[in-house]
Amino acid sequence: MATTTDTVDRTRTAPPRPPGGEDRRHSQTRPALAFLAPFVVLYVLFIIGPALYGLLMSFFDSSMVKPGLGDFAGFDNYAEALGSADFWSALWHTIWFTILTTPPLVLLALAFALLAERVRRGRWFFRLAFFLPYVLPSAVVALIWMWMYTPLLGLLGRTVTWFGFTEPGWLGDPNWAMISLALTTVWWTLGFNFVLYLAGLQDIPRDLYEASAIDGASPIQQIWRITLPMLRRTTSLVIVLQIIASLKVFDQMYIMTQGGPNFSTRSALQYIYDIGFTDYRTGYAAAASTLFFLVVLAFSAVWLVLTRRQEPEL
Repeated sequence: MATTTDTVDRTRTAPPRPPGGEDRRHSQTRPALAFLAPFVVLYVLFIIGPALYGLLMSFFDSSMVKPGLGDFAGFDNYAEALGSADFWSALWHTIWFTILTTPPLVLLALAFALLAERVRRGRWFFRLAFFLPYVLPSAVVALIWMWMYTPLLGLLGRTVTWFGFTEPGWLGDPNWAMISLALTTVWWTLGFNFVLYLAGLQDIPRDLYEASAIDGASPIQQIWRITLPMLRRTTSLVIVLQIIASLKVFDQMYIMTQGGPNFSTRSALQYIYDIGFTDYRTGYAAAASTLFFLVVLAFSAVWLVLTRRQEPEL
């Protein structure tokens, strides 16, 4: 009896639904679907479709010199890739490049963003100066830095010899080639992370800094106690995006060194490119690209899990 009374009371106190609510919701959904339809169609045609076809191709002995998928190979392409020393070597070069580029691209972007945020005059100039290299095409960046690395003529070589040091073989020495490519990448892509950190700094309330200044906190203490904790989400985003971007490196390596010297800078994507478009083994290249996709997915998933454990509110 009490249950029936409570149900009646809730029915009486519940706010009445506006007339035509369901029709209005459907009328608002249709334009949204209409705007999304072109993007969904293009995404399926150029992203989802080729990805599924590539996954299917990885199970066949496909080739660019014969039509169709070819003979069914099962997991033979995957077994060959996992047993190939060249595949693991290219994968290690990609991981080593990621290790060389991710820490400086995160730390330098944060440091420069903090400095640019504290500048009172000409702030737009510093933002433009740091972000401008990022909009340059990869071919232009590669040509600029190849000229700078030119022995006896390049700017870096002359600077090193002016200080009395011996000029290293920037792109010709296997010990220096990957470091040189990492230096080029840091200069080129620093602006993207820089802008992300600037956006994160603008979301921090100014009242926190004013209150801490009244309590006697120094600028260093404000950065350590306020800025860095408030930028945890931005830092997590920057690190994840940077790891994925570094793992997918291809352009600057292919243009500046072509994977040399002695294949010391051949990335995983260049290995897949060489197998697919030089050896014409598209089925094996599809299997290698699938394995590389799983590696990138694993790195991203591990880092996201760690950051979510540290920040439950994400």
